[in-house]
Amino acid sequence: MALADEEPMTSQEHRSRLRRPGLAALATLAVVATVAGAAPGAGAAPAAKAGTPKLKLIAASKSVTTYRYPEGGTILELGTYVTVDGAPLEFKVTRKSYKDPIVAQQILRDGKKTTTRTLPKGLITDHGGLPGFLEISLKNAAGQQVLKTASDFCPNNASGRIRPDAPSTSHYPQSCSRNPWTLGSVWGVEKGWAVNTTQYRYDDTVDIPAGEYTAEVGVAKKYRELFGMSNDRPTVKVTVVQYDEGGEGGVGVGAKSSSHHAAGHGGHGGHGGHDAAPVDPSQPPLHGFGPRGEDVPMPPALPHALEDRGLAKHLGDGPGHTDGSRIAPALKPAAKRPTGKAGAPANVPKPDLRSLPAWGIAITDGEDGDVPGKDYLAFSANVWNAGPAPLVVDGFRKPGADLMDSYQYFYDTKGKQVGYSPAGTMEWDPREGHEHWHFTDFASYRLLSADQTKEVRSGKEAFCLANTDAIDYTVKGANWHPENTDLGSACGSQEAISVREVLDVGSGDTYTQERPGQSFDITDLPNGTYYIKVIANPENRLKESDTKNNVALRKVVLGGKPGARTVKVPPHHLIDAP
Repeated sequence: MALADEEPMTSQEHRSRLRRPGLAALATLAVVATVAGAAPGAGAAPAAKAGTPKLKLIAASKSVTTYRYPEGGTILELGTYVTVDGAPLEFKVTRKSYKDPIVAQQILRDGKKTTTRTLPKGLITDHGGLPGFLEISLKNAAGQQVLKTASDFCPNNASGRIRPDAPSTSHYPQSCSRNPWTLGSVWGVEKGWAVNTTQYRYDDTVDIPAGEYTAEVGVAKKYRELFGMSNDRPTVKVTVVQYDEGGEGGVGVGAKSSSHHAAGHGGHGGHGGHDAAPVDPSQPPLHGFGPRGEDVPMPPALPHALEDRGLAKHLGDGPGHTDGSRIAPALKPAAKRPTGKAGAPANVPKPDLRSLPAWGIAITDGEDGDVPGKDYLAFSANVWNAGPAPLVVDGFRKPGADLMDSYQYFYDTKGKQVGYSPAGTMEWDPREGHEHWHFTDFASYRLLSADQTKEVRSGKEAFCLANTDAIDYTVKGANWHPENTDLGSACGSQEAISVREVLDVGSGDTYTQERPGQSFDITDLPNGTYYIKVIANPENRLKESDTKNNVALRKVVLGGKPGARTVKVPPHHLIDAP
């Protein structure tokens, strides 16, 4: 959301914005059940055509308070929800390749019968949700309109039940992916649930003064007609409060967050949540992934609405189903080194690691210890697992050693371990911003000459594995609820005796090459065309079902002068993500 005359943020302003304390957490859905009154979902399910979800826009509260930060940005947390009843709201969003446009289908479920309908061509242009779904008008105390804007809607946003007989768990994913290379998404809201229309996006703020406002929120006509929604336009009193870091002349420091790890899975929050004031900046920072995949502070992690997610028995949940109910085999590290004969049986499912083309490409002057005065080419890269089996790697440490011996584990379709294979090593990285165990043989990077025959620079080859991005949740065996989605939950501490790192099916691991030794030093490279080469499993130490898709290239054109180098990034087929 942005005012018509709002200037775009500079990269420095954006970084500063990202380092501010988190905003208030999304309202809990218990509030919806309490204040919605006679709104659909507050009692028994309303009558609806079998298999067709009944949608309604409601406001959980008559008034809300949000914060304006020193840079001028405010996220409009209006407390509006879309309730779903009669049937689940579900979408499958796919593209065959980066040469093909996105096709979005609505999945209609009536008991055991499932039908689909294709949404209008061009309506969905990425995997971030339904574009322009909400219409928002904001008036000041004098009745003057100060903002008129549209907002996207992610069905996988923070959600929860609105009546006691609704399904106890949501088996749908917990975010909409904003990775430009995402191939397949599943969006969904359970029957008898509601989803918050507010998403935490630091790049989607409005610049309005502190004060009192009235917001009117509605659903765009094209979506009302598409989903059979009434033209409900709830109003909400909005109080915008100036946030003061020092605690003087504005809002002081608020309550501490109950969690210090925000979900970084393509920029998503969790389901459910608690009302909270901005977190205490003296506490450990909340981390997630920014526009280029970089590790940045994020708002407080929202607790899962339902911890018993494995208990749902609807819509085909169960072992072997690609519906989000499957959980990666034993995220717990093994208690001891593997015994018996090593090897991976030929008929056992194996992971399929695939590289994505680089993006988020930019010229920098170096960070975190790079040599001053040099020019660097920074970029984001992702290797993902197309399945059908997760990549499970365990590291075992000998007393006093700086390296762990790594082993890849293999499981049958029932989750029973049936083999293992040596897979290199893990090393402790003590550098600031890392400070975790890296698996040394996961991926590597090269900068190639224009004819792709000469390697002019090489990059990092050691990584901590985490499921940071949803790349394709429609592949066989995809896990819609990976547990290790950030570095804090996946990579172990310095004193660890063993570590398990997992890259689950459908997810990828994004790294931004901007820390020491990662970005390419281009100071002495002549201007011209080059290719960033991303290689998965470079030494072939990991056992895969297919190794022919382990390399991806992205063309870049360097220009400018020393100290003021430039880079142009041509589109990759239909993907224009520089």
